[in-house]
Formats: sequence, C-alpha cells, structure tokens
Amino acid sequence: MNILKRLSAGIIPIVCLSLLIGCSNSQGVNKLEMKQLNEAFLQGDFERIYNQLSEEFRKEISLTDLQSAGAEFNKGVTEYVFQTSLPIVTNLTQYIWHDQSRTKNLTALADDAGTIVGLIFEPITTYPETDRTYTKNTYQMPIQDEWLTGWGGASEPLNYHYPHESQRYAYDLVISHDNLTYQGDKEANESYYAYGKAVVAPADGTVVGVEVNIQDNHPVGTMNAKNPFGNYVIIDHGNEEYSVIGHMQYQSASVKVGDQVKQGDVIGLCGNSGNSSEAHIHFQVQNSPDIASGNAKSIRIRLNNDVEPIRGQFIKP
Repeated sequence: MNILKRLSAGIIPIVCLSLLIGCSNSQGVNKLEMKQLNEAFLQGDFERIYNQLSEEFRKEISLTDLQSAGAEFNKGVTEYVFQTSLPIVTNLTQYIWHDQSRTKNLTALADDAGTIVGLIFEPITTYPETDRTYTKNTYQMPIQDEWLTGWGGASEPLNYHYPHESQRYAYDLVISHDNLTYQGDKEANESYYAYGKAVVAPADGTVVGVEVNIQDNHPVGTMNAKNPFGNYVIIDHGNEEYSVIGHMQYQSASVKVGDQVKQGDVIGLCGNSGNSSEAHIHFQVQNSPDIASGNAKSIRIRLNNDVEPIRGQFIKP
C-alpha cells in the first residue's frame, strides 16, 4: 500500500498538480476554508483559489489556465459532495469531493495554514452494477482494535484498487497515531504500529489457502511484486465467497488448510510481505479462492452494523 500513490501518478491535461514542496502563501485576507473549496470551485471563484496556491504551484499554472480548465470541468455539475479528508504526511492534508453523478473528482492537498500545494480535477469511472452487489455473508474487519482505512471505497480517488475488478472493493488498513503510522526508524518494520498486530477471521469458514514463507520487506519501502499478496490466508465462507487477508508477517499464520475458524479467531499477524510499502492488512472478499490468475471478482463487502468505511476513516471490528 502507498497512500501517496495517486498523487505521484503524473499530470494529465485536466489535472493540476503542484510539486509537494514550496513556500507557504497564506494570504490571510478573505481566506478560503479548505472544506469550502468545493463551493468556491463550483461558483467559479478561481481567483480566490489561485491566490491561495503555494508559490511553487503558481509557477506551474497560470490563473487563466485554471479559470479555463475549471470552467470546462464544471459543466454539468450541480454540486461537489465532500467524501473525506486524510493527513498524508506531516503538515499536509488531502481533501476529496465527488460530483453529484460520481463521475467527476475534485481533490486538494493543503498544508496546515490552508496553502494549497496540490489540486486535481479529473473524470472518474464507476461500476454501478458491481457497486450495487454486496456479499451475501456479513463480515467484520479482520482486526481487534481501531485501525485507519488507508484505501477503501467505491471510486479510484478513495480506493486505488477500484479500477481492477479482482480487487475493486478491497481495503488496506493501517494503525495511525497523531497522523503517523510509525514511530522511530521509518525503515524498520518494527517501528510501524500495525506490525505484529493480530489478524482475525472476518467470518466463520474453512481455511482453503495459506502462505507463510514470504519474507517481510526490508527496508520498509522496498516491495515484492513477484508475490503481490505476500503471506496470506484464504477462507471459504460459503455462498461462493472467499476472504483474502494479505501481507501477513513471515511464518505468522496460525491456521492451516482445512481448519475451521470462527469470526474473530486469530489467524496470524500483520506484516509487510508482498507488494506492500509498509505494514498493513489487505482485506477483500471475492467469488473464487484463486488469487494467482487475477480472474476472481471482488465483491463489495457487507460489514457488521452496515458500516462502510472509506479512505481516511477509522474502523473498529
């Protein structure tokens, strides 16, 4: 998982993305509150937004360009609905809005002073047919405590898995304290709050797949693309629904194929194995136990108490 993944994807014609550096440009006069940026953008108050951009950002785009691109993007939009906000790194917070049809996305990145250092407006693709289909079984998150949803939701800005049918409704979960997921040496797995935490069965079922022999990535930031799920447990929950819990700690799985598990049973420990940038839990439910071919289809997960966390929201089991 990489929570900066989408912000490093490059610039396309309708995307305005600043460098993630630059001096503060806090004007102070008639300053825009970040959660009001959607209204200012829709009303065409681009000069006010432009004046709040960082100096580095204003070197990348002119006011005229912002006005032209923004006005074109606003066509057909009646509102931008706030989705979430999430601290990305120290002193930077990401804000996300979708339009009323969930076909356009507005994302801003701002420092604590309200200086805007990143602004993205882009069309988004949604999949209404699969979005409407939930699991028949009810699940809990495979956790014992409060975790943060690093990626999750039914759009790509909220969940980078979403474009890929095999992982569309997957969740990536981390533990965060004071807007950080680690304390100490950021290259050491043991510094991450999630590392070594218990992973539990999300529902009753039968274990049908286990991998334990993938080393955790070290130093943190290196990834193992050859074994994308790393160490994992796959559980058959009936109704052609299979949970996949990935990136577990090396040799930590406490179950084997054929074991019967109950919801909440500990099945292993959170790790940083596979295609993982830091210790976290990858959790998805799909219609097949197959994770090798990419042909399985992810199913939107019906969770206890009808909760459905999205990027930036905390969740308990």
